[in-house]
Amino acid sequence: MRKIRIAPGEHYHVFNRAVNKQIIFHNTSDYYRFLFLILYFQSPLIFQQIGRSVKNFVRSRALDISYEKEIISKRTVELVAFCIMPNHFHLIVKELEEKGIAAYMQRVLTAYSKYYNTKYNKTGHVFQGPYQAVHIEDDRQLLYLSAYIHRNPRELINWLNKEDKYQWSSYQDHIGENRWGDLLLSNVILEQFKNRKKYQEFVKTSTAKLLESELEHLTNI
Repeated sequence: MRKIRIAPGEHYHVFNRAVNKQIIFHNTSDYYRFLFLILYFQSPLIFQQIGRSVKNFVRSRALDISYEKEIISKRTVELVAFCIMPNHFHLIVKELEEKGIAAYMQRVLTAYSKYYNTKYNKTGHVFQGPYQAVHIEDDRQLLYLSAYIHRNPRELINWLNKEDKYQWSSYQDHIGENRWGDLLLSNVILEQFKNRKKYQEFVKTSTAKLLESELEHLTNI
């Protein structure tokens, strides 16, 4: 996949997979750690005691309001949708400032890799190369990709037709109450539907697949 220029004001499908397609999210602590990172690292805010912040996040399963306000005021990207799978992830992200996505993903992937290698006594790369980003050209592609991402858990055993219960996806935040407040911009997608139920019907009946270029990349890695 050729390298693209990421421009402020545009949305992108950002994704990556683990080295050798190995599982890198083994339990709820791992998922919560990565979820914390993609939510909280939308701004350059530095967490002095990230371990404690994550523990509080895991325990309460809620955001620290003081952090939320500060992140929103300084963020360089906006998270629109996500799905964290056992060995890969998908995000829809809007670039707000030049090189915002690059800095965001560097922080997320570096922080999770350090956490993972320390916890599981590993060394080396956790993810298969740098992240990949594909420009979302229009609203049609945005909705199409959101459906693909939110249907991703269908790949997992026992999750077919239960995607709305998968807590490591933003699907339930788009069809029900948004758990993450303004740190997840679900309205970008929902404003194109009459109500949340209509979006749920759209996802359920979608046959969305990746673009050929995206599919080729994921197959190769």
